[in-house]
Amino acid sequence: MSGTKAYDAHYFHRWYHDPARRVITPAAVARKVRLVTGIAESLLERPIRSVLDVGCGEGPWRAHLRRLRPGVRYVGVESSEYAVRRFGRRRGIVRGSFGTLAALGLRGPFDLIVVCDVLHYVPDGELGPGLAAIAQLLGGVTYLEAYTTEDAIEGDRHDWHHRSPETYRRHVRRARLTHVGMHCYVGAALAANTTALERGQS
Repeated sequence: MSGTKAYDAHYFHRWYHDPARRVITPAAVARKVRLVTGIAESLLERPIRSVLDVGCGEGPWRAHLRRLRPGVRYVGVESSEYAVRRFGRRRGIVRGSFGTLAALGLRGPFDLIVVCDVLHYVPDGELGPGLAAIAQLLGGVTYLEAYTTEDAIEGDRHDWHHRSPETYRRHVRRARLTHVGMHCYVGAALAANTTALERGQS
């Protein structure tokens, strides 16, 4: 059996669609979307207008975002050839990865940048450049969901990068992103609008 990880139809069915094996349900995705949208809009003091979804897979966030904000501009970035071929045109998904964001010519700034269940699969050499690119593209809030060596994890452990909380904090600081809680961060555009107690340890 090959050690190469394939993000093909079988992979997405197993981890996202099969009720017996999936690690997250559509209802759970909807709750995350509402949470993150609420945080972004609270800090922006207006509805979100644009979303960049990095490592978006088949684009499950898109439908929930469109229900909340029908006019939102959604751009998905995904490395899976299968997902881009099948859903790219219909769902606004382009081929790319976390480490290649700066080279994709994306039209920012984005009110919300989503990186959900992705960072712990990103190779070490791509983590810093990817976060720097996000900081450049960010005009509002970014959701950087990451799990560390201190967390109990369920799900796909293939190509998992075991990093400490401090490792992520160090990379976030270098990218000049400010933690505001619940995996959410702001960049230069909003950092001055946050209060001391909104800003968590980062």
